[in-house]
Amino acid sequence: MKQQDWQGKTIWITGASSGIGEALAKAFSAKGANLVLSARSEGALQKAADACSQTSTLVLPLDVTDETKMANAVAQVKARFNRIDLLINNAGISQRSTALETDMQTYRAIFEVDVFGQIALTKAVLPLMLAQGHGHIAVTASVAGKMGVPFRTGYCAAKHAVMGFFDALRAEVGHQNITVSTIVPGFIQTNISKNAVAGDGSKFDGADRDVAGGMEAGECAAVIVEGLTKRKPEIAVGKGLEIHALWIKRFFPNVLIKLMYKQYHKRAEAIAEREGIG
Repeated sequence: MKQQDWQGKTIWITGASSGIGEALAKAFSAKGANLVLSARSEGALQKAADACSQTSTLVLPLDVTDETKMANAVAQVKARFNRIDLLINNAGISQRSTALETDMQTYRAIFEVDVFGQIALTKAVLPLMLAQGHGHIAVTASVAGKMGVPFRTGYCAAKHAVMGFFDALRAEVGHQNITVSTIVPGFIQTNISKNAVAGDGSKFDGADRDVAGGMEAGECAAVIVEGLTKRKPEIAVGKGLEIHALWIKRFFPNVLIKLMYKQYHKRAEAIAEREGIG
């Protein structure tokens, strides 16, 4: 399959105000793409846009949980650029709490952002791509969408759902010149842990040693852009042991289960020590 040339193409990135989304914006800007940058914070989006000043950029604030705003958002993009060549569904939140500690409303809130928001925007953009005769849809899933990780039951469930939806979508629209890619990051140096939710839905606002030691966001974006350029259906990106867990689960699932047990107990002991328990 012919590789994609991004010069003059229109790329819409959600969750573009920081982390992987912001890094992707910078990477695609360097390749001459027109950008649509979305997130909830207009101020943070504008800062990201200022770093992409060499290309035409539309700052489009959007809360992906507000489905009523999707049609108008697509209309704004079409009015500005007349096309959408690539949609990167990158908005998302994570979680740091056990299943017993997590309220059902917190699970529902995670799914609204990480699953239903991605689906709703994709459904709003897909008719335009079909009408123009081509398109590329990507979603930022996670290694957690391939396996169960302790203290992230809601996040894992949401990312598994995302993988399932977009894998099925690929089977439906592939013959209509629509490419679908799932992005599977491991630990990347972003604010994902700081912005994660606790069991009661409040902001976790905590550090995560694995995230802090992960791949730098710019390096991650370079790998993702290369994968999207090659129209890869699945793009794994990371540098730590969690990336090896992808093949361990496939060939040695019981080994991975034991590793996850150990990770849970190690984290539980650290929490108990910090809080003076036991």
